[in-house]
Amino acid sequence: MSYIANNERYSEMKYNKCGESGLKLGAVSLGLWHNFGDNADFDNMCKMCFTAFDNGITHFDLANNYGPEAGSAERNFGRILKDHMSAYRDELIVSTKAGYYMWQGPYGDFGSRKYLIASIDQSLRRMGLDYVDIFYHHRMDKDTPLEETMGALDSIVKSGKALYVGLSNYDGETMKAAAAILKELKCPFVINQNRYSIMDRTIESNQLLNACGEDKKGLIIFSPLAQGMLTDRYLHGIPEDSRVRTDGRFLNEKSLTEGNLLKIQKLNELAKKRGQSLAQMSLAWVYSHKNVTSVLVGASKPEQILDNIGMLKNTEFTKEELDLIDEIVL
Repeated sequence: MSYIANNERYSEMKYNKCGESGLKLGAVSLGLWHNFGDNADFDNMCKMCFTAFDNGITHFDLANNYGPEAGSAERNFGRILKDHMSAYRDELIVSTKAGYYMWQGPYGDFGSRKYLIASIDQSLRRMGLDYVDIFYHHRMDKDTPLEETMGALDSIVKSGKALYVGLSNYDGETMKAAAAILKELKCPFVINQNRYSIMDRTIESNQLLNACGEDKKGLIIFSPLAQGMLTDRYLHGIPEDSRVRTDGRFLNEKSLTEGNLLKIQKLNELAKKRGQSLAQMSLAWVYSHKNVTSVLVGASKPEQILDNIGMLKNTEFTKEELDLIDEIVL
């Protein structure tokens, strides 16, 4: 298929600076955590990337272990770039990460200099790129000195393999310590990536949400729909073809308790009053927090991406609405 991007692709999307840096991300970014592995349909992957970019999504987020199998999401995205989107490379933000298990032995996991530098080299080969725009350390590592991990990120930038660095799944205290090291190294640390949703408030309790504001760092959110829980998929129970039944690794029946299903139904009633789908309201709730730069959405078909972008039509909440959401969930 021959792809020519929509000339009006930047007309509707909102773009926000990552903290005090000069880098801007769209309010919505596309995550390739699911549905870009070798078990997925390649033509559908292409259509999702084209739909995203045609509607102003410039940021495509990956990790070394995304698949299945691990590495396949990067390979497939690299193929899409090479075959269809290479003309637009300078309009794209491509990010990847390393920190979770990737290969056998003591050097294929966590946060050592050995692992991180080997991993970025592998990721670049898989995607056919000279550099990524953002390279993240994917999780905290208590067994590796923070100075070593941050020094590796700094080396990756200074070698030209990444333009910026980020941290993922860090708590507020550790992020602040890492930020101080990176500032001393004059390394462009601009963004944090963490899980956050109406149903999961961890970054509030671990102080990451506040720390991003205090240190003037960007914050991009993954799982804003709680792995699909905050969609209309489960309003009437658990469908047999849902991810809960067919996979269960990231969302399972233990999460979809009778109490949680009731919460979802009540949230859906509020979404209807706001003129939104449950997914749109849930994304808008995350995005409405002043320290949030972008929300990462996953999709299995292009139509879901368009529906998610629709959240931008109403991202304001009254105090009464926010109080009601907390009353339903907390």
